[in-house]
Amino acid sequence: MTVSLKPLSEQVMVIVGASSGIGLATARRAAAAGAKVVLAARNSEALDEAVVAIRNKGGEATALDVDIAEEGSAEKLLAHAVETFGRVDTWVNDAAVALYARVEEVSLEEHRRVFDVGYFGLVQASLVAARHLRERGGALINIGSVLSNRAIPLQGPYCAMKAAVMQFTDTLRMELEQADAPVSVTLIKPAGIDTMYPEHARNKLDKPARLPQPLYDAELVAKAICFAATHKRRTLIVGGGGLALTTLAPALPRLADKGMELMGAELSQTTDVPPAPGTNDNLFEPRADGRVEGNQEPFKRKTSLFLEAQMHPVATAALVGSAAVGAFLLAKRRDEDVGTAEAQRRIRAAGMS
Repeated sequence: MTVSLKPLSEQVMVIVGASSGIGLATARRAAAAGAKVVLAARNSEALDEAVVAIRNKGGEATALDVDIAEEGSAEKLLAHAVETFGRVDTWVNDAAVALYARVEEVSLEEHRRVFDVGYFGLVQASLVAARHLRERGGALINIGSVLSNRAIPLQGPYCAMKAAVMQFTDTLRMELEQADAPVSVTLIKPAGIDTMYPEHARNKLDKPARLPQPLYDAELVAKAICFAATHKRRTLIVGGGGLALTTLAPALPRLADKGMELMGAELSQTTDVPPAPGTNDNLFEPRADGRVEGNQEPFKRKTSLFLEAQMHPVATAALVGSAAVGAFLLAKRRDEDVGTAEAQRRIRAAGMS
């Protein structure tokens, strides 16, 4: 069955993990484009503020505070969305928790919590969304990470969880295609993104945590999500820094190990900038939310040519082809000019003799 996705202005979009970071940026962007948005997270105060801000700009939004790790929370969220707006057209799973620590220092309880939210919560929500979307068509968008392909020291549980998310999402996509369901399933794999992630993470290091460079603006991920809501795509990688991790690293694993050992050294993942008050450690309980960006004000890239190439492959190929033709013609012209000059030199030399 052909997958037909509505324009964003005609959609109802559910966003799980919408109280900060990528989820909040996506809610704002989608609402600005005319979508009706349903925000979900644990922090009811941050959600209420986000809804008021969207409505004040003319958007339509509602929110529900849920812990997606709890059984039945996804059904509750779907019921709220349908009761408020009548249906769901796109469902985005972005909720996750994390911690900075060596694997040997992470308790099994902490490991389980990372998976309960980021994997089992996503599985529960994906299956609920898929059952709804296969009746009317739509998009399911799961937020993975380039770290699903290439782990980094000090973030082991998060890397393992995102690897599981990738495999689950790929399996669900194939099974829905086998069933001829009209559902687009996209995995978004961001590189390092400037969000509250380091502030929210439980931290067992000696200094405040940070993400290593290169970092990218969260608006780029929101752009990719909104694009996937209206265009069928299998995977979108956000940030050219993720290209090496997802393509080159598997081909050169030992070299990648050494590179990530350097990038993932404690010096590269710590800072002197402390978390904002009330934000640190949301592993088990919600903490202060409401910002897209982190508080460390790092240098971040606001464009990603690699993302643009994935979203618009035909235009990119045409542009690259035009550039190649131009380079060829320029080189040919240069060769002709050199040949003409050489011929003139020989004629002059013959005349002199």
